[in-house]
Amino acid sequence: MRIVLDTCILVAAARSKLGASHALLGKLPNPGFEICLSVSLYAEWQAVMSRPENLPPGQDINASRGFLQYLASIAHLQQIHFLWRPFLPDPEDDMVLELAFAAGCQYIVTYNFRDFKGCGTLGIELISPSNFLKLFP
Repeated sequence: MRIVLDTCILVAAARSKLGASHALLGKLPNPGFEICLSVSLYAEWQAVMSRPENLPPGQDINASRGFLQYLASIAHLQQIHFLWRPFLPDPEDDMVLELAFAAGCQYIVTYNFRDFKGCGTLGIELISPSNFLKLFP
């Protein structure tokens, strides 16, 4: 099964080692699911996770970049050959949706359900990290 991790999942995981986002990242790599990544989503991950407020406590930007490189190394890199924007109110969210659709993902793992309203019409479900973890005990 293929999934896309919204950037908010990485931010939540960096801010708390006790949450479901951190637990989900701790399950990678996993034979039951594969994360998908596009160049544009990776660029967003780098930009957001380089902000001082999003760096894990006690880590510098190089450690954050190293972790993102690790995620990229285990991810399915998906090229996107079409754009149907705008579908969602935020172009950054359209980028995530386009990736999920192009890669044939079943889920977008996110906390921002409101931002992705309408994804179900494309056969992509929104799921929280805690609910996704219940699929992989």
